[in-house]
Amino acid sequence: MLSKEEFKEVFELNFDAIRDFIFYRCGNKETALDITQDVFLRIWEKRESLKGDCIKPLLYKMATDSYINHYKKELCRLNYRQSFGEEDDNDLSPEEEMIFRESVVAYTETLKQLPKTQRKVYLMSRENGMKYREIAERLHVSVKTVEKHVSTALRLLRTKFL
Repeated sequence: MLSKEEFKEVFELNFDAIRDFIFYRCGNKETALDITQDVFLRIWEKRESLKGDCIKPLLYKMATDSYINHYKKELCRLNYRQSFGEEDDNDLSPEEEMIFRESVVAYTETLKQLPKTQRKVYLMSRENGMKYREIAERLHVSVKTVEKHVSTALRLLRTKFL
């Protein structure tokens, strides 16, 4: 059984890591936060049957499963909307929309090609808007290392898109 104090400790130690874990898979801050909150809510609901020593792997497993479920639901919604010919509220022509979607896919695939740490640093800089110093402190590396990771990632992105 997981007590209230143990849950609070697990929450404080793991919330940011789980949120970041999901964010680096989906690239959306709000989605990552929602999924992370759902994971911890489910842990709280199941606290009677949990032991404190096996929580961390369970958190990551639940986060992965929740993200996959979220992705499948979004894909289903998109397919449903497209099957009825619903248009998004934008002024893009079909050709522009296709180019945009292809660009998003190419960008995502390029990010996947980056080494894990380099991708993490790049996303923290560009998606979270964190300063190099903040990233360096959080990852326990030098600012120069952060600069190197970001510049290498940008170089690869430029070669793919220019």
